[in-house]
Amino acid sequence: METKRKRIPVIQDGCSFEGYDPASLMLETAKLRKIVTKRGALEILIPMCCTTNPVRYKQFRQTLRGISSKTLATRLKELEKGGILERRAYDEIPPRVEYRLTVRGQELVESVLSLLQWMRKWSVAKS
Repeated sequence: METKRKRIPVIQDGCSFEGYDPASLMLETAKLRKIVTKRGALEILIPMCCTTNPVRYKQFRQTLRGISSKTLATRLKELEKGGILERRAYDEIPPRVEYRLTVRGQELVESVLSLLQWMRKWSVAKS
């Protein structure tokens, strides 16, 4: 017996996401979740919004406690592949690799910071 999925009732008039339908927004939400909810992703991105200087792998390792080297390396590769970070390797000994936010990454971090501000504003357990 096949069951039909119920649709969320949507206000047709006055939606501030003109040109989008709820189904496509949900697909986009799934893509966003894959980027920002993986362990270490936000911990990598948030501090980078506060500097215009490139960040080296070693600096990430020193700052991000509780995240293994393997997880850090994987996350950096994923963020680079997603166009969020730019990786620049130098032909030096010892090897030097630096990361910086792309324009796309900067916009993502600014959006996440807006969400954090919203959370802080509406938090029930204000300090």
